[in-house]
Amino acid sequence: MTPPPLLELRAIVKRYGEVVAVNGAEFTLAAGEVHALVGENGAGKSTLMKILAGAIDRDGGSVLFDGVEVELGSPGDSIARGVGMIPQALHLVPGMTVAENIVLGAEPKLSGTPFLDRAASARIAADALSQLGETMDLAAPVSSLSVARRQIVEIARAISRKVRILALDEPTAALSPHEIAGLFRLIRRLKAEGVGIIYISHRLDEILQIADRVTVLRDGAVVASVPAAALDRAAMIRLMVGRELDDETRRATAQAKDELLKLENVSGGRLRGIDLMLRRGEVLGLAGLVGAGRTELARVIFGADPRSGGRIFLEGREVDPRSPRDAIDLGIGLLTEDRDRLGLVPLMNVRENITLAGLRRLCRGPFVLNKLESAAARGHAERLRIKAPSVEAAVSDLSGGNRQKVVLARWLETRSRVLIFDEPTAGVDVGARDEIHALVRGLAAGGTGVIVVSSDLDELLAICDRIVVMCEGRIAGELGRAEATREAIMTLAAA
Repeated sequence: MTPPPLLELRAIVKRYGEVVAVNGAEFTLAAGEVHALVGENGAGKSTLMKILAGAIDRDGGSVLFDGVEVELGSPGDSIARGVGMIPQALHLVPGMTVAENIVLGAEPKLSGTPFLDRAASARIAADALSQLGETMDLAAPVSSLSVARRQIVEIARAISRKVRILALDEPTAALSPHEIAGLFRLIRRLKAEGVGIIYISHRLDEILQIADRVTVLRDGAVVASVPAAALDRAAMIRLMVGRELDDETRRATAQAKDELLKLENVSGGRLRGIDLMLRRGEVLGLAGLVGAGRTELARVIFGADPRSGGRIFLEGREVDPRSPRDAIDLGIGLLTEDRDRLGLVPLMNVRENITLAGLRRLCRGPFVLNKLESAAARGHAERLRIKAPSVEAAVSDLSGGNRQKVVLARWLETRSRVLIFDEPTAGVDVGARDEIHALVRGLAAGGTGVIVVSSDLDELLAICDRIVVMCEGRIAGELGRAEATREAIMTLAAA
């Protein structure tokens, strides 16, 4: 007799007012299977996972574990059944240490006391990290870690609880190729031990590499559930978006134009003697391994991190951005790597988040012109196809990709001369990725200077005119269009 699936979701329905986020979705997961869940942003993937995590209630359908119907009234119910959830927006406590975050919710106590057993916590944390092939300062506060390192801490916490089901939502969005390889080794080991893996990603090549089965959601409903071997990238895209997308081709190199931004011997933090030049109408890529200093450089240009030396010139004039406000006033914008922690104000709605950096243009004296502000926000929401009930909707209710589009809309509204995009398509579906790349190209064609920081080498190769590679806080080399390849970039990155 065939055993029942490890997990079965039957006819799941979830509504938010008149919006149907999930509409009769079906999903099964076998022990020792990697089952990918794909779809455009807003298709219902994260909502389905929140139901499995016990974070939200469903409006219809059933959840079964080992063939037995259960109720998941809270995250505790889900955890007790062996579900480990790695969300797209990480759930860590910044002020706590790495070890404390890994054991959070299952803290070992000193015998006969309510106090944390720190030695046991360190052992549990070190063991979980070693399974990932990672080492880390267990006493370091999570706030001191990069996005990629925080992602590893989140995964280690799930591993430490010996999960039966591990759901990963965009787990590689901020990971380097080395870290992705380590994650895949871990997934294969867990699969061999009988753990069921739910893998959500917009990186379709990864899915074809790691998944056994693929379920495709569109507008909250399942449109296909097939073996991964029966699909290729183009077939997945057709199922996800319901249309063909043009193959992304590398655009022609921008015509050489006037120097727009120039850095001379800039230092600060881990940055050492950075010389960099950006032309008007150019897309300049910043490549490098995690920790190379790419994000730190972006933050120094934006005035978010201090400079200890060097000079910055904008259109030939020396400038000194000491704060983001200074940078915005100079016409410099930054789409941050960590949109949820640093890019969005979760208590504000979509309209307020879009217009936040450009309110001066929408004011008369101390007063915001509400009609003008609403029209500007709606225009950007339509242009970027942001899926939300309206611009008055809470930004925290949007999917990860749509939150990314809100941050992008904010900087489009400022009409900046220099725009820095740090991981612009992380967590964004293939359709939206295509749109964002087209927007980047359009901005450059209109004379904006664009800097793109990305861990996705194919992205950099597709849209950049030049690629500067960083290593350990310095510039390791520069590649023009003709010589830029994945191999050339990685050779410089590891120099």
